[in-house]
Amino acid sequence: MATDAAAVRRERTHYLYLAVIGAVLLGIAVGLAAPSFALQLKPVGTGFVNLIKMMISPVIFTTIVLGIGSVTKAAKVGKVGGLALGYFLVMSTVALAIGLVVGNLVNPGAGLHLTDSLAKAGHAQVAAGGGEGTGDFLLSVIPTTLVSALTGGQVLQTLLVALLVGFALQSMGTAGAPILRGVEHLQKLVFRVLSMIMWAAPVGAFGAIAAVVGASGWAALKSLLMVMLGFYLTCAIFVFLVLGLVLRLVAGVNVFSLLRYLGREFLLILSTSSSESALPRVIAKLEHLGVSRPVTGITIPTGYSFNLDGTAIYLTMASLFIAQAMDRPMSIGSQISLLLFMVIASKGAAGVSGAGLATLAGGLQSHAPALVDGVGLIVGIDRFMSEARALTNFAGNAIATVVIGHWTHELDHDRMRLVLSGRLPFDETALAPAQEPPLPSQLQHA
Repeated sequence: MATDAAAVRRERTHYLYLAVIGAVLLGIAVGLAAPSFALQLKPVGTGFVNLIKMMISPVIFTTIVLGIGSVTKAAKVGKVGGLALGYFLVMSTVALAIGLVVGNLVNPGAGLHLTDSLAKAGHAQVAAGGGEGTGDFLLSVIPTTLVSALTGGQVLQTLLVALLVGFALQSMGTAGAPILRGVEHLQKLVFRVLSMIMWAAPVGAFGAIAAVVGASGWAALKSLLMVMLGFYLTCAIFVFLVLGLVLRLVAGVNVFSLLRYLGREFLLILSTSSSESALPRVIAKLEHLGVSRPVTGITIPTGYSFNLDGTAIYLTMASLFIAQAMDRPMSIGSQISLLLFMVIASKGAAGVSGAGLATLAGGLQSHAPALVDGVGLIVGIDRFMSEARALTNFAGNAIATVVIGHWTHELDHDRMRLVLSGRLPFDETALAPAQEPPLPSQLQHA
């Protein structure tokens, strides 16, 4: 019954994706055919962005509190957990760096000049905030009360409270477990509300795209295409060059051989736009490949929350695109600060529809309020970028498992060569590692 319910949910989500694509195409048509009318549709896109902004504080609070708990649990498993977390931190940083370089070279949003026509709300936020010094800024991070951080819409205050609560719960040990479970239930409620809001995405995408195309015409389409192509290019560079080089130098494995072995999982992710759909299969196939069960059991689930390379690149490209499109370019220092915040805030929200947009909006609201309205520009093309995000996250976690298996001497290289060469195929019917070990004669010719 659970499987049937999950299948129904995936089917409904598929219809939502189709509706978003249809709304984007309709918005483009309206923007080109009736520019003046299309500009009046801007409140439609803004309304959807405001719904996303409404969820920023609860999403960040619950994911950070639970994320700190996950980090601590992962570190307790010893060598594998420590290596995994260290590797994830390094790779996320590299993904951010590559995204920054490509985003600044491509400049996908340059030339749109959307500030005057589409960002009046952002100007109002800046005017209300006024100029403040370093001392005022640091004081503003401290909320009036513990609860006011969650109701006042101040993202940095929410982050501070979430960090304090998370570490406090960990220091309480078993006494804090019931509260942590309560936060987990709260997170499920928050994400359920967020998934309900995402059903308004077609309407929001229609209004946002229509207004953008109405304001800039074909230049807007060109810029949106540039940011998508730039994102795909950055993901490809990261997976095949960076991760491929790491895999070859550390474990002596060809990245194309490994990805070909996981071909069915990539097709499954491509059809569902979620790497979570392939979680049971990738664990079974990597065990079959020769990685020990403890390593796969620790690295894969932890990586699904903490090794979001594709999401890091997405947040980078989206932020730079919005800043350039709205004629508010950010300094390198501001870019790094903003994106590090986003990567931290996104931990634990993997696979949740709308969580990426909420993280993007939260980061912009905390670091550059004038750019928050630009999230509407991303709504229309987010669907086209979700597959690449999921595929990159999945590839990164699979490669990380092989690398960490090699580092901890929990990878059977002889078996791996047999599997990747096709001489020891995976049992698709059982969806489990083959029980019979390779024959000695096979090992001699491996």
